[in-house]
Amino acid sequence: MSSNKKKFTPVQQEYQELAKKHEPKRPIFINCLKAFLVGGLICIIGQCVEEMFVHWAGFDEKKASNPTVAVMIILSIVLTSLGVYDKIAQWAGAGSAVPVTGFANTMSSAAIEHRSEGLVLGVGGKMFKISGPVIVFGVVAAFVVGIVHLIFNPHAVGGGH
Repeated sequence: MSSNKKKFTPVQQEYQELAKKHEPKRPIFINCLKAFLVGGLICIIGQCVEEMFVHWAGFDEKKASNPTVAVMIILSIVLTSLGVYDKIAQWAGAGSAVPVTGFANTMSSAAIEHRSEGLVLGVGGKMFKISGPVIVFGVVAAFVVGIVHLIFNPHAVGGGH
């Protein structure tokens, strides 16, 4: 029977067991609850921003989505630059990685961290080093979903004629 586990020497095995005994237990339920609460709160804030555009600026729901995303990105960047978003992320874990705000946080924190290296190689280079794979896989995923949609719903192309 072959195993994917790395073969350790007896001393390494003993160390692994000792380390495992002293490893603090992770409060999985509490971590999930924190992620759920913060992720939900970010989504509620986004929904409130969209409702403000609908009720006070005269947008319909579809047209309110673009400025809502822009406001959420700006909020994320401001909170990142003030060091607040990172504290939220430390407490909430994955809950702060809600796509729009998490992505904006990732890009802006890389830009802030590497600004001393210059605009092109520092800010631009490091910012897109982190976000590039997300963009590439997002485009590839959208292409695959589009092809699957075309295969299973060919009449949807061309406005449904």
